[in-house]
Amino acid sequence: MPYTQDSELDLLFPSEYISNEVRAQLHPDLHVRVPLRAPTDLFAEDDTITQIRPLASSDYRRGHLSILSVLTVVTDPGEAAWVAQFNAMRSAPLTYYGIVIVDKATDRIVAVGTVFIERKFLRGLGSVGHIEDIAVDKNQQGKKLGLRVIQALTTISENSGCYKTILNCSDSNIPFYEKCGYVKKENEMAKYAPERASTPRL
Repeated sequence: MPYTQDSELDLLFPSEYISNEVRAQLHPDLHVRVPLRAPTDLFAEDDTITQIRPLASSDYRRGHLSILSVLTVVTDPGEAAWVAQFNAMRSAPLTYYGIVIVDKATDRIVAVGTVFIERKFLRGLGSVGHIEDIAVDKNQQGKKLGLRVIQALTTISENSGCYKTILNCSDSNIPFYEKCGYVKKENEMAKYAPERASTPRL
């Protein structure tokens, strides 16, 4: 499948929100730049084949769920339900920022991640960025794709005015996130709701 340009996609948010600095550091197997102008114009829209981009409404077909299955068991709800969830996220502007890295040769997703912005009453009506669901195709690990996803999401969080960006991880992943500039702080608590077949009440 040929690579699909950003301009042909229905994206979750504008692609310009993703740092050009991060784009430039992608592994060469997943990124190519064709400078047609002077060096100062290197990042012009028509000069770049961009492999890191916002989540698109058609990414169900590019294997979005299969990459998430690296993290945990993923139930496939079908494309219609997936698109409905995509649209629900987009209906909350300036809140959800899901990104993907795409293999240019196959137009398939090889890495994903999301940051969502929590607006608060404290810290002078401040905001916090929550990074979630970082996953990389097992066949593409070792190319620093997870690092690039974290860098892109952190930049989006900070550019959104968040006073901090936080995430949860296992003990085994602490060294990786420390390399991304994060520090261990406090503890995570969780309470899982009992399994239910019915839809939520609220």
